[in-house]
Amino acid sequence: MTPVLIALLAVVLILGLGGLWLASLYNGLVTLRNRFKNAFAQIDVQLKRRYDLIPNLVETAKGYLAHERETLEAVIKARNIAAAAANTAASDPSSSAALRGLAGAESGLAGALSRLMIVSEAYPELKANENMLRITEELTSTENKIAFARQSFNDAVMIYNTRRETFPTVLVAGALGFQPAELFAVADATERIAPKVNFG
Repeated sequence: MTPVLIALLAVVLILGLGGLWLASLYNGLVTLRNRFKNAFAQIDVQLKRRYDLIPNLVETAKGYLAHERETLEAVIKARNIAAAAANTAASDPSSSAALRGLAGAESGLAGALSRLMIVSEAYPELKANENMLRITEELTSTENKIAFARQSFNDAVMIYNTRRETFPTVLVAGALGFQPAELFAVADATERIAPKVNFG
């Protein structure tokens, strides 16, 4: 073999190994990004379930809370805002702005639900209503599922962000279009506790 041919083979080998290394980094980041997007999809399922339960809760309470129309309307308005924010976040769970918007909307919804529950305490007939008990039990269960799904999502985001920020991946992640992902953080400390919906 001539020295030129050996040099050419060495260059091809180095480029081939570099290409394989880059492909491996890229594929690893794609896998981790898809995992956190899937984890967000699990949050989305539970949020939609909760958004579906809230109108039933309000409708049941409406007959008893005729003088609390503002509170009921505030819950429905907060639910609609949160549902819209959830749709935006579901379309791109890697968007920091969308996740911050969802966290803020969820905080507003939690506050509105808490006000409804406080007002409901003054109506013993409502507390004893079988339909209300069933809905609030389902809502509490859903809140727990949301908390678990959020934890799973945040774990997946942490793994993705850690991989993205460690050497040698950090050298190429930005150039390949892999931006940092946002945790689904609770903005308000009062929202860290699921709204009390137990009428028992």
